[in-house]
Amino acid sequence: MTHPLLIAGAGIAGLWTALHAAPRPVILLTGSKLGDNASTAWAQGGVAAALGEDDAPALHAADTIMAGAGLVDEAAARLLAEQGPREIEDLFALGAPFEKDGESWSLSREAAHSRARVARVKGDQAGAGILAALITAVRAAPHIDIREGWRAENLIRDADGGCAGVLARDEDGALHRIEACDTVLATGSLGGLYAVTTTPWTSQGHALAMAARLGAVIRDAEFVQFHPTAIDIGRDPAPLATEALRGEGAPLIDASGARFMKPVHADAELAPRDVVARAVHRQVKTGKGAFLDCTKAVGDAFPDRFPAVFAACMSAGIDPRTTPIPVAPAAHYHMGGVATDLDGFTGVAGLWAVGECAATGVHGANRLASNSLLDGLVFGRRAAERLREAPPRRLTPLQARTPPALPGPALQRLRLIMAAEAGVERDGAGLARLMTVIDQLEARYGAAPALVAARFVAAGALAREESRGGHFRNDFPKTDQTGVPTRMTLTDARAVTARQFAAAGMAE
Repeated sequence: MTHPLLIAGAGIAGLWTALHAAPRPVILLTGSKLGDNASTAWAQGGVAAALGEDDAPALHAADTIMAGAGLVDEAAARLLAEQGPREIEDLFALGAPFEKDGESWSLSREAAHSRARVARVKGDQAGAGILAALITAVRAAPHIDIREGWRAENLIRDADGGCAGVLARDEDGALHRIEACDTVLATGSLGGLYAVTTTPWTSQGHALAMAARLGAVIRDAEFVQFHPTAIDIGRDPAPLATEALRGEGAPLIDASGARFMKPVHADAELAPRDVVARAVHRQVKTGKGAFLDCTKAVGDAFPDRFPAVFAACMSAGIDPRTTPIPVAPAAHYHMGGVATDLDGFTGVAGLWAVGECAATGVHGANRLASNSLLDGLVFGRRAAERLREAPPRRLTPLQARTPPALPGPALQRLRLIMAAEAGVERDGAGLARLMTVIDQLEARYGAAPALVAARFVAAGALAREESRGGHFRNDFPKTDQTGVPTRMTLTDARAVTARQFAAAGMAE
């Protein structure tokens, strides 16, 4: 095949897709130096897969479905679980340094898993170790043309309404039209829309905005996962205290030293993430404090077993071997995204999406711990396998313009109100205030990508008048008997806004 495949984004999903697309030529755009500003590198826990003798893909799929609170696409969950072991084996063969105990994998247990099934790298180094192996392989692959420092600004519309490539800005600020029959979005998270995130703050849902302008459907945008144990030392992005620490037996305690998760859930610290995040949020909000006490579960072994967490704590003057770690929730993962089928196709001709910016339905309303990297691997490979055989399309590209930018102070205003009104807990009045600010900022600065992505989150949250998984409405605390995914175009999102403002007696 001679027509190149264009991939925007170079985290685990983008790199795995690029590698498996061979022999089709690939143009890989990465907004920074390869490996920088990729959420993959910051992932600590590892990759979930049914690797243990007491485990099976069916058990992994069942845990994924249970954690997803009634919104998981069961076919996607089964596919994820069945393909998981192969992905770990292939990554290990590629050089990813997963830990082993003899011939057996060293596995951790994390929240809402019924088995220990998280393949890890030196305790909390999984993301960095995997990304390093992938980068080495991608740099050595002759079919991949890496464009470092090139950021996708907008998609190029084809005359038939499909995607004809990308308008990209290089590291010197020059704009380039890169036409392609097939374009894959792999640009990651929208955590940077929130005041405190565990992802690079530059991750602001750009893929959602680009795809929505071309008519793609955005699925389940309201479901944002907040990691319950971000280290609360006043930094943005916030360093993580990996969930593996709780898997090792570290309890969550208040300022007096009392555990607070036992009365909340039968699984205590290993309850689903949304449950733990709300409990920690309420502890912090009421002034009781929340701390992760690793002094007994890890103790003196901390520097060797969890070096990233240890370094982050020590840099703030906290010795986790002897002192509990202050924690608070932070925006961590987006379960929603650009709606795709199980091969990454968006329904818009020539446009595909993989990884965190995509939504196959595999995570539902609440992602199971350590399924995120596996998502990028399984569905990235599937997209690549389908794209290897994709025939060329006859293109008639139209003109494309760069979207408006949101100045720093305006972005900070958006991040603060997103955290306040579309965070761990929400209500209709707060979401209406958020919509007012989004409208004000858009009226002044135009439909910047961050505002478009934030509008989808707010519109989905307004429309979902129940509490489910990562979406908790204080004014609608009950869960509906049947879960229905949210599916919106940009026109739909604006219509939801209009209805909600009219219901509240407010002028949009």
